[in-house]
Amino acid sequence: MTKETVVFGGGCFWCTEAVFKSLKGITSTVPGYAGGTGANPTYEKVCGGKTGYAEVVRVTYDPDKISFRDLLTIFFASHDPTPLNRQGNDIGTQYRSIIFYTSQKQKEEAEKFITELNEDSEMDGQVVTELKPLDDFYEAEIEHRDYFIKNPDQAYCQLVINPKLDKIKTRYTELINA
Repeated sequence: MTKETVVFGGGCFWCTEAVFKSLKGITSTVPGYAGGTGANPTYEKVCGGKTGYAEVVRVTYDPDKISFRDLLTIFFASHDPTPLNRQGNDIGTQYRSIIFYTSQKQKEEAEKFITELNEDSEMDGQVVTELKPLDDFYEAEIEHRDYFIKNPDQAYCQLVINPKLDKIKTRYTELINA
């Protein structure tokens, strides 16, 4: 089996992980931090907004089962890529929209996808999603892994994550894990 990796930041990593975990062809999702300065960031430091790190999810997938374009489709459908450093009530650089690519092919495909979105008349604003090569990735603390699965009744999960999952499951049924 071929495996590829990409890192997505679309706001809170609890949401991003839950969305990608629901897809076919995904072999691993790991919440973490990327794009900042200083070694070994913690949730508390990242939430403080001074590290430059974004909350992200490292997604490992089988390209024979799900294409990178499909991953981009889900990524952009599951968050608003137009506000700078914000997703809903989550405000700060740690919640920015960002893709850390691991190959030139991913970079080129993401650039093309963003151009298409920006040319789409239905798009409300221009995409501000950053594209950067993946350098360092730090895994988040254990309590952040599988957060939605472990805490489905928590208010944030009910009010924020569930609607995102419902939207993805309704619009992209063919990409959802059976």
